[in-house]
Formats: sequence, structure tokens, C-alpha cells
Amino acid sequence: MKAPRTWVDLSIAREVVKVSLPLMFGMAGNLVMMLVDRIALARYSEATLIASGPAVFTGMTIIMFVTGIAGITRSYVAQAHGRGDREGTVDEGAAGVILAVGLAVLMLLATPLITRIPELSNRPAGSVALESVFLEWSVRFGAVMTLNMALASYFNGTRKTRVPMVVGLIGQAVGVLMCIGLIFGNFGLPELGMRGSGIATFIAVSVMFVGYVVCLPRTFYAGFSRLFGNGVRKVAALIGQRLRKGAPSGGSSGLEEMGHTSFVWIAGILGPVALAANNIALSLNYVAIIPLIGLGIGCSILSGNSVGENKHDRVPHILRAALAVGSVYVLTVAFFQIFLPTLLLSPFGLDGADPATMDTAVDTSRVLWMYSVAFMFSMFGGAVLESFGLPRFVFLTRIGVVWVLSVPTILVIALLNQDKSDVLVLIWVVYSLFEGVMGALYFWRIRRAAASGENQLVQPQPDSAPASEPDAKPGAERGAEGDVQPV
Repeated sequence: MKAPRTWVDLSIAREVVKVSLPLMFGMAGNLVMMLVDRIALARYSEATLIASGPAVFTGMTIIMFVTGIAGITRSYVAQAHGRGDREGTVDEGAAGVILAVGLAVLMLLATPLITRIPELSNRPAGSVALESVFLEWSVRFGAVMTLNMALASYFNGTRKTRVPMVVGLIGQAVGVLMCIGLIFGNFGLPELGMRGSGIATFIAVSVMFVGYVVCLPRTFYAGFSRLFGNGVRKVAALIGQRLRKGAPSGGSSGLEEMGHTSFVWIAGILGPVALAANNIALSLNYVAIIPLIGLGIGCSILSGNSVGENKHDRVPHILRAALAVGSVYVLTVAFFQIFLPTLLLSPFGLDGADPATMDTAVDTSRVLWMYSVAFMFSMFGGAVLESFGLPRFVFLTRIGVVWVLSVPTILVIALLNQDKSDVLVLIWVVYSLFEGVMGALYFWRIRRAAASGENQLVQPQPDSAPASEPDAKPGAERGAEGDVQPV
């Protein structure tokens, strides 16, 4: 007699928690640093409160695009680790670092253009100047973050998730102290306001970079020797492969952050009250979604290991376990958002804010749970699809749902309700519904990929490949993405 099937496999759930928990703690530390930064800017002056939303999200849009490209390294490393290929795992990590160095250099070269982005808006000149200052430092700490992403991808792909957790928490602790010190001029540091926020983040991520380098095993550096020993042309071809897979992934991450950025800009159409309330609501929303990113990465790691082992049937079980763990967290945060919003909003200095701003922020807080639930599905789904080597589907789906449907819809709503701050709640609801649609499409594609045994990152192993195909090599391409090629 067969044992009854359960929706969640407890053994897999424990595995998900073991891998993901350090990542979630690391994300929680990043959340604390971000909240301290946003609260400090909100309390420093009204000018920095207004400028912080557009500046932070514009900078992060660019950074997420570049780090998203470098982040494809995690899927390559996870698959190689799942196959038990030790040299291949190191080589994939080394290739990711080479790619990240090139991306960081390109980002730094684009600094003059990036700092002029705020000039495209119609916001006050003082706000535009503050945003440009922050963006200048965003490019600098973004370049370091790109290197950190490649290094963290190596550790995460090999399930050594405690290393990024420890390194991240140390850097974040330094960042919190530097943020308070450099914004307000505490601890004997100069008072730099908006500029201080950018410098503090640069110091924090630099500390993380040093931590990753110290923790790298000696065998990691042998990967560079093997790669360059094959010749510069082969290295260039390998990096080209990474770019072809990483570009859609980075594009998807960048578009996701750009969606948040456009949301900030659209909220400005509803008036200064809605803009101030939305800046605070966005910070509060991160409380609910940033730890979910850690859980999604853990889910992606385990899925990548399973795909590398040719055990695609485990992927749906991994997803269900991650959803069960994530739901507990989301429901807990939702309770506070709905029933105790004032408690969550009080650190942002709303006790002395305009009553209209306070009311709008409270009303908005009560619907943020909808976005958290939708984001959980879209985040997990997108991360797992990347482990199959399907970032192009994630990218195209995001373009279709967010930029063809979601953003135009909320823009029309805002234009028809200019200077009506109470409409902020409605556009959050609409934005959340479209995020949920995107998550549903991702899960549909995962089901298809798992059932057909797809792997768009690596060629099938020789024993399962057709006789006419060449021997597989770690990191080789499999063909056009979206073609169903059973293993």
C-alpha cells in the first residue's frame, strides 16, 4: 500500500530551509541597512526625503541590470556542482568573475550619462541635484556590487550560503554605522547628507568584496589559469555565451527595478503627498519582499543542482516547499501591515508629517500584502526558470506583463486622477494584480520545463546525447532557448 502523498515533502522543505536560511538572514541584514539609510534620509530633510525615492530606484535599476547579468553565474555553478564536476564548478565561477570585471568597467565608463538621468524629469532643481549626486556614487558602489555578485554566485551555487551571509552581515553592519555617521555627521564623521548615503554604501560593499576574496578557496584561482590557458579567443567566446544567457536575466532584473522606478515617477503625478507617502510605502514594502529574494535564490540553487543531476522531477517539490516557507513569512508581515500600520510607519518620522501624508501612507500599507504574495510567486518562478537556462522567457514575460500592460494601466489611472493622493492605493492594487499574472506564467513554464527535462545552459551528457552531437563540456550552449529538448 502506497503512503499518502503530501503537498510538501518535509525532507525537501528542510533542505530548502538549510540552504535558504543563511541567504534570508543576509537579505534581512541588507534590509536593515536599506531601512536605516531610507529612514536617515527621510529624517535628514524634506528635500532628501523627496529625492531619495527617485534617486535610489533609478540607481538600483541600473545596478540590478548589471548584477543580474553577472548573477547568471549562480546557475552555471549550481549545475556543475550538481553534476559533481569540481573543476567545472571552479571554472564556471572564474568565468563569472571575468564577466563581472568587464561589466564593472563598462558601468564606470557610463557615469557621465547616468548622472544626467534626473534632468529628464520635471522635479525641482534642488531634488535633481541631490539625485545626481547619489547616482554618481551609485555607479561606484554598483561596480563593486557586480564583482560581489559573481563571487557570491560561486559560494551560493556550491551551497556554501553561510559565506555570503557572514560576509554580507559584516559589510551591512559597517554600512549602518557609516550611513548614520556620514548623513548626520555623527561619530566624528563629516555631515554629507545625500552624498553620505552613497559613500556609506560604497564602503559597505567594499568591505564585502574583501570578505569574499579572503574566503575564496585556493583552488578557485586555478580556474583562471585553465580558462586563459585555452587562449584569449576561447575565453572571449565563453564570456560571449555568458552574456547571451545573462543579458535576458539582467534585463529582467533591470526591468523589475525600472518598474519600481516608474512607479515612483507615476506616484509623483498624484501630487507631493502621494509621492512622500509612496516613498515610505516602498521602503515598508521591502520589509516583506527582501527576505523572499533570499528564499528564491535558495530555491534556484537547489533547482539548478537538480537540473544538473538530471533530476527535473524534484523541481516542483522544491518550489512547493519554498512557497510553504515563504507563505509563513508573508502572512506574518501582512498581519502588521493590515492591523498595525502605524507601528511600522512610525520610524519614518510620520508623527510630525502632514495628516494627509500619514493617512495616505496608512491606507497604502494595508494593501501592500497583495504585492508581497504576488512577488513571492514571480520571484520564485523567475529564479527557478533561470536555473533551467530560461532567462529569455522571464525577460519577455516581464516586458509583456509589466511594460505592455501594468505600467501603461497605472499611468493612465494616475493621469486621470492628478493630485488625488488617495488613488495611490488603487495603483498599488493594480500593480500587484499584474505581478501575480506574471508569476502564474512563470509557474506554467516551469511545469513544462520540468516535465520535458529541459536544460538550456549545458549540453546533455554523452551517455544521453544523440550520437551525432559532440561531447558535452561545462558551460556549453544547448541551442535556441524555448526549444523542448528532453534529456
